[in-house]
Amino acid sequence: MVNSSDVFTAQAAELVPFLEKTLPFSDLPEAELNALASECAIDFYPKGTRLLTQNETIIEDVLVVRSGAIKLTLIQDQGEEKPIDYRGEGQAVGALGAIRDAPASLSAETIEDTFCFKIPAVLFRKVVAAHPALAQYYLHSFSESYIAKAFSELRRQHADLCATSPLYLFASRVGDIVKRAPMMIANGRSIREAAQIMNNKNIGSLLVTDPSGEATGIVTDKDLRRAVAEGESTDAPVEFIMSSPLATVPHREPCFDALLKMMSAQIHHLAVTRHGEVQGMITSHDIMLIQGRSPVSLFREIMTVRDIAGLYPLSQKVPVTVGSLIEEGAKAGNITRMITVMNDLILEKLLNMLQDEMGPPPVPFCWILMGSEGRKEQTFHTDQDNALVYRDPVGEDEARAAKDYFARFTEAAIAHLVQCGYPLCPGEMMASNPKWRQPFTICRDYFERMILRPEPAEVLNATIFFDFRPGYGQLSLGQSLRKHVTLHAARESVFLRYLAKDCMTARTPLSFFRGFIVEKNGEHKDRLDLKKSGLVPFVDFGRLFALKHKITETNTLDRLELLKERGHVAPDLIVEAVEAYEFLMQLRLVHQMTQINNGQQPDNHVNPADLSDLEKQTLKEAFGVIGGLQSFTKDVFRLNVG
Repeated sequence: MVNSSDVFTAQAAELVPFLEKTLPFSDLPEAELNALASECAIDFYPKGTRLLTQNETIIEDVLVVRSGAIKLTLIQDQGEEKPIDYRGEGQAVGALGAIRDAPASLSAETIEDTFCFKIPAVLFRKVVAAHPALAQYYLHSFSESYIAKAFSELRRQHADLCATSPLYLFASRVGDIVKRAPMMIANGRSIREAAQIMNNKNIGSLLVTDPSGEATGIVTDKDLRRAVAEGESTDAPVEFIMSSPLATVPHREPCFDALLKMMSAQIHHLAVTRHGEVQGMITSHDIMLIQGRSPVSLFREIMTVRDIAGLYPLSQKVPVTVGSLIEEGAKAGNITRMITVMNDLILEKLLNMLQDEMGPPPVPFCWILMGSEGRKEQTFHTDQDNALVYRDPVGEDEARAAKDYFARFTEAAIAHLVQCGYPLCPGEMMASNPKWRQPFTICRDYFERMILRPEPAEVLNATIFFDFRPGYGQLSLGQSLRKHVTLHAARESVFLRYLAKDCMTARTPLSFFRGFIVEKNGEHKDRLDLKKSGLVPFVDFGRLFALKHKITETNTLDRLELLKERGHVAPDLIVEAVEAYEFLMQLRLVHQMTQINNGQQPDNHVNPADLSDLEKQTLKEAFGVIGGLQSFTKDVFRLNVG
């Protein structure tokens, strides 16, 4: 320790600005920051100074690093000290011991000349008692309150990306916009009577009830038009033309979720239920009225296109339509879900029209979506990753016909998707590649071989293929393949161990001193890759443990929640992982939206210098969670043994 002459009182003029941009002190009122600064000192510690000794040192001061670096170590059973963390500028040493009024839980030593602000432990405890959020910050490595602040700052700083008028898709509940009680008609009544009621009441739908009075279906003005066009007798019972079962949504659901449900099912009416009873009806038009620029308008454009070329410009409207959700308060999971719905609609429309041009296929097929498409995690920059599986042909003639048809079909489909703005996969993992266009049995056997004889290249392929979901066509083919692969993989411990080892290869872009490691030169100089360095480890972890525990879900956030619900992974670790993943994805989406608005091609490379202090700190915490996931993986698969 240095002589007392080396210690001098920290001037508030220097300390206050420093704490104002340092978590968690940045959350304190200015008056309290000034009061805190007046009682702090600054001290210098040469390289190699022992600051704390585990289980021995009584915490008298909390040290906040002004410059330099400190190594934290843990004394193991054999007496060996193992480095477990490094603290750099703005980070604290001794906070937990001060909060608990207990001896140091770790040892600490400077690894370079270091200046620290010293906050007396007694004073620190008083501040913590008055502001519990400070204790939460130090007691939880990834605090929900600071994640929320980081999300708010992202929205505030990048509000120009979004519509200037307030949006209500997330604030409004469907029950709040129901205008009237639902109008009903009993089954057995005629189509003519239904039309008369709808005309007299000036409404666009009627619920059809069974003898007990329960609503079992719906008749809309579209159903009436179709009945007339098809020559249906107006004396026929109304249930002849109704849609059943009735699509419903609970009254407390956000309007956003109701909108997604309507768009995914390609319907325009939902019955709103309260305690199991139908309260009223909500339409896509109702949702359009509560906000200015609705995704419904793009949905309608997609659905009314009459030729494939008409789809080409529509994918370019997705960022404009979906970007406004950022300001509304949507987290990344909601935004990517909306992007996925839009892209799925474009794909479905394209493949329908392509079949109209080419005629029906010789055998049923399923278009398979892989990678981020399969996980429903598409952003504004997504390559194509797809495949096609078709029913096993019967006989050589049917096999030849299927091979020829699907070769032409997939080549045309992929070319049209490129015109729609979805780039080719550099690795040719697309349905136009004969390898990824096969009968069901061949696809099934290929996945089995990948699992039974895992090679490094196959493990790389597995990170793309094992996230697949059925996207179009005879979905049961894709669902059967999904179930088979999931159950088969869970039984093969060698294959899972290969995947687990692959999870350990990720290196977070943080130095020992928790500085960002960025590209030193090249096209992305001074930037870091949010996808490769940040998001991929979470995706890999979710996939690995989903396969291990026979979970067929492919979305990363859904996988993590199911792992928590079923008790396979500690809840605290999952909560941290979900928060970290959401923040990284949010940062990625905002970055890409900014590039699009600036006329640039969206990518995943962010310059940390462009981030606020809060965003930088939250990003570091998000990267830090990856270590916890890797430690858990290492323990479960015993990767430190042989």
